[in-house]
This record gives sequence, C-alpha cells and structure tokens, in this order.
Amino acid sequence: MQRDTRQRRAMRRVFMSAGRPLTPEEILEHGQQIVPSLGLATVYRYVKTLTADAWLAEVELPGGGVRYELAERPHHHHFLCRSCDQAFDVHRCPDEIEELAPDGFQVDSHELILYGRCAACA
Repeated sequence: MQRDTRQRRAMRRVFMSAGRPLTPEEILEHGQQIVPSLGLATVYRYVKTLTADAWLAEVELPGGGVRYELAERPHHHHFLCRSCDQAFDVHRCPDEIEELAPDGFQVDSHELILYGRCAACA
C-alpha cells in the first residue's frame, strides 16, 4: 500500500478541480501551486499508478500528446486548441454519428476530436 503524501493529495485535487484532460506538465504546474516541491518525475510515477488503479484514464489526442482525466467520466469528446494546446471536454455527441459509417457497417464505438482556438485564444 502506498503512502498518502502531500504531493499525491495535491495531484488528486488538481484532477478533481480541472474539469478537462491535463498533460503531465499541466499537472505539475497546477500541483506546484499547492505543493511547490512537486517534481515532474513524481507526477509521472503517480499518474502511472492512478491509471493502473483506473482512477485516471489516458486521453490520446492526435498531435496533442497523452493527457489524463478522471476515469469515471461518462462518454464525451474533446476539443484541442491549436493556439495554447489545451484540451477541453465536449459534452455533446452528434445524434447521427452512426449514419456516417458506410452502408452495411456497424458502429460499436467512436471518438470525435474538434480542433480550433479556445475562447481565451480566439
């Protein structure tokens, strides 16, 4: 069993308040506001543990690198800002998504990624 350290509590707080997928660097930046001594190696180690424990899920965005978010989130999609490289959740799914598949094909899963500029960069 792993100890519950200040660094680990800080990273969990970061995810609980983020509301969007975070890169390891973003986790570090926000976590250091809580615990200034937090290091990037600690972030990577603990993210690996939380992912293995199914508390976090990996979010792989093409051209955007791996990010992490709470695993308990319901089905959703993502928006990747081309200016600031931040990822955001998109909570709506197009109703007609299955109609995009060729005739005779059966859709069992899908991912939708929107690209552009976020409100802060626009």
